[in-house]
Amino acid sequence: MEYVYAALILNETGEEINEDNVTGVLEAAGVDVEESRVKALVAALEDVDIEDAIETAAAAPAAGAASGGSADADASADEADDDDEADEADAAEEAADDDDEEDGDGGEGLGELFG
Repeated sequence: MEYVYAALILNETGEEINEDNVTGVLEAAGVDVEESRVKALVAALEDVDIEDAIETAAAAPAAGAASGGSADADASADEADDDDEADEADAAEEAADDDDEEDGDGGEGLGELFG
């Protein structure tokens, strides 16, 4: 997972995602770098628009709710989906808060990169 994090960090900072840069980020994080995994990651991301992939992944859970039925049922389903999305967002925030606490204990994870 840290290899993907390294690619995301490079993307966020506008740096090129190449073997040297990924290796540099991983080494700075104290990761024992496997050259074959770095090569595989760089090759896999070669033709990927990371920003588009992030947006698509974030939108995917909201897209799968519609099914056949009357207009009134569809409107009710849309309202229920909005409530579900708000609940999921709250649950995700709570999970992130819990993860932040756990990261300090295990010595692993993205939180360790920044203190």
